[in-house]
Amino acid sequence: MEATQAAARTPLDGSPGWREKMRSPGFALLAICFTQALVLLDTTVVNIAFHTIEQGLQASLDQILWVTNSYLLTYAVLLVLGGRLGDLFGTRRVLLIGLVVFTVTSAACGLAQTPTQLILGRGLQGVGAALLAAQAMAVITRVFPAEQRGRAMGTWGAFAGLATAVGPTVGGLLAGTLGWRAIFVINVPVGVVGFVLVMLSVPPLRGEGRARLDLLGSVVLAAAIFLLVYPLVEGERHHWGTLWGPVTVPGCLVAGLVVLGAFALVQRRRQGRDPLIPFALVRNRNFALLSVVIGAIPGAVAAVLLLVPLHLQTVHHWSPFGAGLVLAVPPLISVVVARRSGRLVDAIGGKTVLIVGLVLFAAGVGAQVPALSAHSSWLLLLPGLAVMGVGMGVCFAPSVAVAMQDVPPELAGVASGVFNTTRLCGSLLCTALTGALLQVGLTRGDFSGAVRTTFLVPVLALLVGALLSVGLRRAPAKTAGS
Repeated sequence: MEATQAAARTPLDGSPGWREKMRSPGFALLAICFTQALVLLDTTVVNIAFHTIEQGLQASLDQILWVTNSYLLTYAVLLVLGGRLGDLFGTRRVLLIGLVVFTVTSAACGLAQTPTQLILGRGLQGVGAALLAAQAMAVITRVFPAEQRGRAMGTWGAFAGLATAVGPTVGGLLAGTLGWRAIFVINVPVGVVGFVLVMLSVPPLRGEGRARLDLLGSVVLAAAIFLLVYPLVEGERHHWGTLWGPVTVPGCLVAGLVVLGAFALVQRRRQGRDPLIPFALVRNRNFALLSVVIGAIPGAVAAVLLLVPLHLQTVHHWSPFGAGLVLAVPPLISVVVARRSGRLVDAIGGKTVLIVGLVLFAAGVGAQVPALSAHSSWLLLLPGLAVMGVGMGVCFAPSVAVAMQDVPPELAGVASGVFNTTRLCGSLLCTALTGALLQVGLTRGDFSGAVRTTFLVPVLALLVGALLSVGLRRAPAKTAGS
C-alpha cells in the first residue's frame, strides 16, 4: 500500500508525481480563482432574478431588496475578521470552512419556502463569502514569490473580470430555464469541486498558533462597519433621510465614524497582545494609500453599470438583456489585459502601471459622456467602454501587488480582509454618491443631462485615486520570473 502511494507521488523516471504537481503555485491559483468565482457570481446573479423570486415566493419589494442586502451586510462586516481568522488558525483551514458554509447555505437558499428563509440563508451565505474572499490575496501572497506575484494577481483579476461579465448572463439563463432556485443550487456541485481543488493544491499555510483572537476589537469593528455600510445600502430608498424613528442616514454615518474612532483606541491599547489589526499595516504607506485608492475602481464600475443601462433603457428603449450585452465589453477586455499588466508589474514595478491604468480608466468613463444624449447612437459608447476595459485590466494587478508587497506573510489574511473591506465600502460610497447626484439632476427634468453630470462621480474618484497613487513608495524593478 505504501509503495503504491509512493508511486503516485514520484514516478519511476524521477519526475514529480501528480500530487506534487497539484501543490504547485499555479494549481493553488486555479483553486483560488475557482472558489472566488462563487462569491463574485453570487454578488451579481441574484439581481437578474429579482422578478422571478418575487413571484415565486410572493415577496414584497422590501423583502426582495433584503435578499441582496443581507448578503452584502454580513459579507462586509466579517471580511476583516475572516482575514484575521486565517492568520491565526491557518489560511487553508479557514478557506475550506468558508467554502463549506457557503455551499451549505447556498443549498438552504435554493430550498427556501418563504422570503424570510431566503433572507436568512443569504445572510449566512455572506458569512461563508467573507471567509472565502478574505483568504484569496493571502494565499497568493504566501505561495508566490515576490517576482511572480504581479502576474498571479493579474490572472486572478482576469478571472474576476470574466466572472463579473458572465454573472448576469448566467443568472438570467438559469432563472429563465430552470427557475430562480437553480442560481443557488448550482453552487453545491461547484462548491464540492472547489473543496477538492483546495485540498489538493493549496498547502496548509499554518497560522500563528498561540495568538488569540481580539474579540472586543472584532465586535467594535463589526459595529462600525455595519453603521457605515447599512445607510449606504438603504439610504437611496429612504431618500437619504430617516431610516426609522429618530435614526437617520447622516446620523448612522456619524455614529459609524465615532465607533471607528473607538476601535482605533481599542487597537492602540492592544498592540502588544494580538490586535485584530496590527498598526504595522497602517504604517505601511503603500498598503494604507492603496486601501483608499482601491475603492475607486469597483466604485467607478458600479456607477457605469448603473448609468449606462439606465440611459439605454430609458432613452433608447432597449431591453435589459441588450443593455447587459453592451456592458459586457469592459470586463471582457479587462480579462485579456489584466494578465499582461501583471507581467508589467513584475518587470518594472506597479506604481507607474497603476497610475496609467487609473488615468486610462477615467478617460474611458469620460469618453462615454458625449454619447449619452437622445440624439447620439449607442455605437458612440463603444470606444469609451473599450478604453475603460483596458484601464480596468491595467489597474487591478498593480493595486493588489503593490499593496501587499511589504506585508509580512503572517499578516496576509488580515491585510486581505482590510483591503477587501475598504474596496467594498468605496464601491458603496461611490454608488451612493452617484444615486444622490442623479436624483438631484432628475428634479430639473433633463434626464440625459442628469446622467451626463453624474458621470463626474466615477471620473473624479479615479483621478483622485491616480493622484494619491503618486505618493506610493516605488519598489525596485524586478526581472520577470520564469
